[in-house]
Amino acid sequence: MKEAARPVRPHRTQTLPRGGADPLPGERGGAESAADRIRHALSEARERTLWLVAPVAQEDLARVHSSLMSPLLWDLGHIAACEDLWLCQRAGGLAPLRPELAQVYDAAETPRVDRGDAPYLRRDDALEFMQRVRERALRVLDRADISEGGDRLNARGFVWEMVIQHEHQHNETMLQTMQLAEAGVFEAPRPAVHEAPRRPEGPDTVLIPAGSFVMGDLAEGFSYDNERPRHPRALEAFEIDRTPVTNGHFESFVSDGGYERPGLWHREGRLWLEREGAQRPLYWTPDGRERRFDRVAPRDPDLPVMHVSWFEADAYARWAGKRLPTEAEWERAASWDPGSGQARRYPWGDEHPTPARANLDQVLFGPMPPGALEGATPEGVQAMLGDCWEWTASPFTGYPGFAAFPYREYSEIFFGERHRVLRGGSWATRPSVARNTFRNWDLPERRQIFSGFRCARDA
Repeated sequence: MKEAARPVRPHRTQTLPRGGADPLPGERGGAESAADRIRHALSEARERTLWLVAPVAQEDLARVHSSLMSPLLWDLGHIAACEDLWLCQRAGGLAPLRPELAQVYDAAETPRVDRGDAPYLRRDDALEFMQRVRERALRVLDRADISEGGDRLNARGFVWEMVIQHEHQHNETMLQTMQLAEAGVFEAPRPAVHEAPRRPEGPDTVLIPAGSFVMGDLAEGFSYDNERPRHPRALEAFEIDRTPVTNGHFESFVSDGGYERPGLWHREGRLWLEREGAQRPLYWTPDGRERRFDRVAPRDPDLPVMHVSWFEADAYARWAGKRLPTEAEWERAASWDPGSGQARRYPWGDEHPTPARANLDQVLFGPMPPGALEGATPEGVQAMLGDCWEWTASPFTGYPGFAAFPYREYSEIFFGERHRVLRGGSWATRPSVARNTFRNWDLPERRQIFSGFRCARDA
């Protein structure tokens, strides 16, 4: 591996996940404590970002490791440019710090395929840009009205939480790049050995009865526009897998010729298979092993299968005599308490994620066996937050009454039949992003994301 220093791991690995003006533990609400919480969260987000890239050599930070991804240095500059745009310019009324960089770091103006040739900042300049933006953002925060009575961007710290979650989401994107990179670019930390996990108890599927529920943002903290507005949904009864599909389950599909049986595949999936020549999940090897960053190890049959496309998930579900759940079914299973007629913020309830409930926050640098943690729903559905994102059957569209805010380019320009929704978060997801209503999306052929799935069927 190229010479690079591995810093001490950040001591804060579970960020307060709720947004808006939620106070830090032990504090009372109010504008002053909310500002302190935002300062803490901004600092923690930056600490994590810099920790992730610290061991990567300069030339590898600037390299295009995959045409699907940006150079890591572009991500760093983009994080700063987004902070400058929304906190300093839009919320604070300041002029751009580096106006000549606006187009370079605009994700819509400079798509991923072009970013390697863009004049993005190199390491020292990028780090300086990040620091200068942060200094003036904190000065804006000193005078911003983030109370309920503030303007629409600042009220309850909305735009501040948006920028924090934006940086958190780029942490996961950068880890996707590091996973795609050749061996030697990034040496993943080796987590401590945990006690043997509990095995899930009960049948393989959980029955979710027919009925109506309310889908979408709970209005109790920050959310993106695509999570709003809340709206009623009526569903027929269905069964959903108690756990995500494991490597062992998926190996049975592969061994049964699943990749060679055209009748199992969506029409576009067959075209993808012909084009890519895929025969197994992205990081599986032909000899029964699996690559994760710099290490190749025997494949663990009890871990969730990961780095599969929507096409692969859909084909497996057909092979198993099932289907992928819709995102409404997924959210109903994760969130709804029919007894109280209320939604839970997380599968287990309203208490924040902890390492005992969900494998999030880049703590283990990989998934855990389903059933290893305590975060099941009251009905017994396991591992709905953390470990792996879960593909759903649904295209990414706006909810009834959708209104873009604060900008169209986050959600609306991706609406339509091309992108599919994923739910739940992965081991690489920061806790601020992990909630029952969060909607991720990607093209159905994508496999670089930390994606898995579970199946469903009509009851």
